[in-house]
Amino acid sequence: MKTVRLVLIGLGNLGRRFCQVLEDKHDTLLERYDLDLVLVGAADSRGAAYDPVNGLGPGTIVKLKMDGGTVADYPEVGRRDWLAPSLVATARADVILEASPVNLEQGAEPGLSTIRTALRRGMHVATPNKGPLVVAYRELHDLAAEHHAKLRFDGTVAGGLPALYIGQRDLRGALVRRMEAVPNLCTGYVMDMLADGTSWEEARRHARDAGVLEGDGSWDLEGWDAAAKLVILANAVLCEPATMDDVALTGVTGLEPDRLQAARERGKRYRLLARAVIAPDGGYELSVAPVPLSPHHPLGGLGEKQMGVVYETDIYGTITAIIDEPSPVPSAATMLRDVLDMYVEA
Repeated sequence: MKTVRLVLIGLGNLGRRFCQVLEDKHDTLLERYDLDLVLVGAADSRGAAYDPVNGLGPGTIVKLKMDGGTVADYPEVGRRDWLAPSLVATARADVILEASPVNLEQGAEPGLSTIRTALRRGMHVATPNKGPLVVAYRELHDLAAEHHAKLRFDGTVAGGLPALYIGQRDLRGALVRRMEAVPNLCTGYVMDMLADGTSWEEARRHARDAGVLEGDGSWDLEGWDAAAKLVILANAVLCEPATMDDVALTGVTGLEPDRLQAARERGKRYRLLARAVIAPDGGYELSVAPVPLSPHHPLGGLGEKQMGVVYETDIYGTITAIIDEPSPVPSAATMLRDVLDMYVEA
């Protein structure tokens, strides 16, 4: 049996649900893979808990968070004077799971520094936090190679959909002529409500109530989230050293409901489409914009809580993958997928 010691940074929507997944799947992982995943440390914005001997109970952490508390209140081993940087710098662990919020406005911190520290200590990293990959994709990969650590980030693109794994592994040897993705769930949800005749104010409110829109919604609705995911796809799958500045970006906030309704009457459905199209010079032209998709388009039938990706290749044909994600659980479970990729042979 292989024991893998985990430290989880961030206990919001994804971190808390990952704890539940870890609790629910523990016995299955033991039976199927002889793999014992032990959570030895965890941190949120108010403190941390660390027990390298006995480990932490994921179910206990879930209860603390559901009750509005902090992991610093964990019995006997919780500390309010110990935050994520100190935990990552000192913990004895095999894998750091970095699930703090995306924060591109502040240079992807604190997630970027957390990942740097972990890799420099030779610890593997699995993260659904797209910020550090957008800001420092090449640097982090070089750092991982230098310290013989693994860096996995499947959850940074399209929630639980393995869009990155499909592109990186299953399309090896191919030239991707065109990539199209609907990697953001929120924008489709809002545009469908607008097409139904809902006002912008009501659509935003319903999206918040459904848990698909956070804050003022600008990160999603102005297209920044989709653009960040396109940058990661470009770097990871297309080997295109792209940054956010390379993406021609148009969000959905300027769309009038009448326009969406007219498209619906023509049998089309608007989606915020991220595109990478091969250019004459061999590079890729990157764009994010709301596009009316016909039912004949591979992504034209996406529902309000679905995301998808299309790869058009030279030798493998055109491959489409779609996920239905009614809750954040699939996004949280990508950290488990990444850990299994590190330790389980196919």
